[in-house]
Amino acid sequence: MASDPEARVAELNLTLPPAPKAVAVYKTAIQVGNLLFVSGHGPYKADKTLITGRLGQDMTLDQGKEAARQTGLAILATVRDTLGSLNKIKRLVKTFGMVNCTADFLDQPKVINGYSELMKDVFGDDAGVGARSAVGHNSLPGNIAVEIECIFEVA
Repeated sequence: MASDPEARVAELNLTLPPAPKAVAVYKTAIQVGNLLFVSGHGPYKADKTLITGRLGQDMTLDQGKEAARQTGLAILATVRDTLGSLNKIKRLVKTFGMVNCTADFLDQPKVINGYSELMKDVFGDDAGVGARSAVGHNSLPGNIAVEIECIFEVA
């Protein structure tokens, strides 16, 4: 566990967007025992807009990676809103990353690295790196570039 994820957010000059609100019938995060299940989040920005587009069609790999990083910032906002502090996270357990892409786009893992590198920076080399899947989809809600869901262990 990184000694102080909240301090790391400040050191890295990260700006978390407002915690996203549910857009259908679900909760953005729910704690069960010592696990926090975070619903699928998109690349929600501080101005409350979303990064949209399709990898392999109208977005570059770097733009996709940035969308995944922004999705990570939105997830951090939800975690902080749910638990009161990022310092209550013991470790990232599992990530499921979905990339809006063409059938011939093959770099989904590189896109989701934008999220994974952020989690490693905030929570540390061990606590910030968990199990992960990165898959392509022919579309995502509202044409968002990336959707990510994850599970954290809570201290």
